[in-house]
Amino acid sequence: MSGKTNTVYLNLSEITEVHGKDVLVKDVAKIYCSDTNIKNKCECVKVKHITGEKCACYVESALDVIEKLEAVDPSVSVTNIGKVEYIIDYQPPMRPHYLWQWAKTAFVCVVCFCGAAFAIMTFNNDANVRDVFQELYRLVTGEEAQGTTVLELTYSIGLALGITVFFNHFAKWKLSTDPTPLEVEMRLYEDNISKTLIQNDGRKEQGIDVR
Repeated sequence: MSGKTNTVYLNLSEITEVHGKDVLVKDVAKIYCSDTNIKNKCECVKVKHITGEKCACYVESALDVIEKLEAVDPSVSVTNIGKVEYIIDYQPPMRPHYLWQWAKTAFVCVVCFCGAAFAIMTFNNDANVRDVFQELYRLVTGEEAQGTTVLELTYSIGLALGITVFFNHFAKWKLSTDPTPLEVEMRLYEDNISKTLIQNDGRKEQGIDVR
């Protein structure tokens, strides 16, 4: 033996959705090694076999993955540059139900639209925007406003444009490469879910919980 050491760099994702029963390293992590053969062997190592049939999340340790990778070849030395604990989110393969998905999407859109409209109307009523516009119209033109004026029209257009610019998103188009506020909030929510799952798994045998 030459005594050469093949360093394998392991980058585990915090949470990965899988659909197969056998979970391989390449499903949950990125692998780099200067030796292509070693890299391919490591990617095909099985880290877990799922026995259940229902959706479930499994919290696993990077130490178990490192142990299995180093068993592939005596020359392998693993350096973990990713997560110490990671989550496997098992979703059994199912036939897509397009009608149900579209129905849920339509329901969410209606709820969001009605909720946003109600919030805007409530704000306008609390701030008495109509009276403010009437007074502003009288001060500028010297006449009393009769019905809808240009102020209400420009306010409505500006409100729609402001929402579009703020959320940085309209249909499938984005105004810039920055993540939208909704994307930021969703990522924060996902991070909190992952941290909670990992912390709860670590407390199972300790009897520690939020009271």
